[in-house]
Amino acid sequence: MSATRPSSSVAGPAEPGNETLTVPLLVVLAVVVVAGLLFGYDQGVISGALNGIKQHFTLTSILVEVVTSWVTLGALGGSLLGGYLADRYGRRRAVLIAGLLFILGALLQALAPDITLLVLGRLAVGFGVGVAAVAAPLYGSELAPTAHRGRFVAAYQLAITIGIFLAYLVNAGLAENDAWRWMLGISVVPGILLVLIGALGVESPRWLVKVNRRDEARTVLGKVWPGEDTTARLTAIEHALDEEAGTASWAEVFNPAWRKPLMIALGLAVFQQITGINAIIYYANQIFAAAGFSTPAMQTTATTWAVGGVNVAATFIAIAFIDKLGRRPLLLVGLIGMGVALLVVGMAFLSIDGQPAGDGQAPGGPTTAGIVTLVALVVFIVSFAFSLGPVTWTVINEIFPGQVRGRAVAVATAVNWGSAFLVSQFFLTLIGAIGTSWTFWLFAFFCAVGWIWVYRTVPETKGRTLEEIERSWTGQASLATG
Repeated sequence: MSATRPSSSVAGPAEPGNETLTVPLLVVLAVVVVAGLLFGYDQGVISGALNGIKQHFTLTSILVEVVTSWVTLGALGGSLLGGYLADRYGRRRAVLIAGLLFILGALLQALAPDITLLVLGRLAVGFGVGVAAVAAPLYGSELAPTAHRGRFVAAYQLAITIGIFLAYLVNAGLAENDAWRWMLGISVVPGILLVLIGALGVESPRWLVKVNRRDEARTVLGKVWPGEDTTARLTAIEHALDEEAGTASWAEVFNPAWRKPLMIALGLAVFQQITGINAIIYYANQIFAAAGFSTPAMQTTATTWAVGGVNVAATFIAIAFIDKLGRRPLLLVGLIGMGVALLVVGMAFLSIDGQPAGDGQAPGGPTTAGIVTLVALVVFIVSFAFSLGPVTWTVINEIFPGQVRGRAVAVATAVNWGSAFLVSQFFLTLIGAIGTSWTFWLFAFFCAVGWIWVYRTVPETKGRTLEEIERSWTGQASLATG
């Protein structure tokens, strides 16, 4: 999943009246879901397309890494740009811009006559991913009724994992034909769908009030909640915006008073990536090729179900238990599962007779060690999907006070994308330098370091109000860390 990577979701004001999901709200939910699906698809599809791309353009390992990783580089820029676009042009228009970037990037990739245009297409898709990661959850959170706000944002996270799974299914269907251009270009269809659905949507009333378009905000509220007096809702929005009038500058995000929550957020953002999730999602087919899954069909089948399908299913574990068991237990148990699984994968590769991942395919079918690799990666994906995947972003969005939350989460998001870029850019280089086994053992080592760091540093925020969490940083309250 990539790790699933939602932006700061700015909670809107408490809304009086009914919480019915009207047609305009369902359109908003559809926008959020389609944006998440596109995000996930463009993360997962490269795994199946890499072999065809490498053969067509005769790429070195370094260029394979560039083709793979530059989507994360674009996402880093897009996530920083997304907040500006959402504030300058509105939440809905920012989503539309993301959809257009998806379409542009898909077409560039599918039609690229050379590697330069292919990489530019990957970069354009990355910008779309980054803008959508900011704009879609923000759009959903500001328009969703209070009772459904969490579900709207969670739907985006779940849609990302489903998008990855769908990409793997498409890869599996096209693997034998080596139709990498179709794999990459097919995202034009949901990109167009995102633009069409977004065009039918309403703008966020909160943003309209913020830019002094109060009459338009009243009209939108009348469409979203027909038959209700919109005065109370407008008043609630205005009060909430008045309270945020003192929103912090970028410099204040790094104020010593918020140093501890910032370090927690940045630490979680980094550990989510350096423990190897995006390397596995992006290079899954090549890992399975080295493990003895010798045909493209075998590789994509293993990737589809062991990575994509399991990722979707295991995400529901976090949804079910994050508010019952707490954040820390899920993180600690998940890191143990991830670390053990990576140790097993490293040991399995010691006995695999074949090329390192990404440099070729082992002859014949999967060996016993290959099957062990498959099972261990399933354990890794399950462990990640209920821990570092969703829990990281839950904690990051909880631990900051309101006046710095938006920009602080943006900093954590940028650091997360930067870490993802480094891992995906140098994964094959690392394998070439120290070998496959030691590469996975290095990821396992980071899991162990992450476990110690979480145990000693990350507080339990389950059952705590945002006000209690904020007071803990100034010594007026305490949160348990062990």
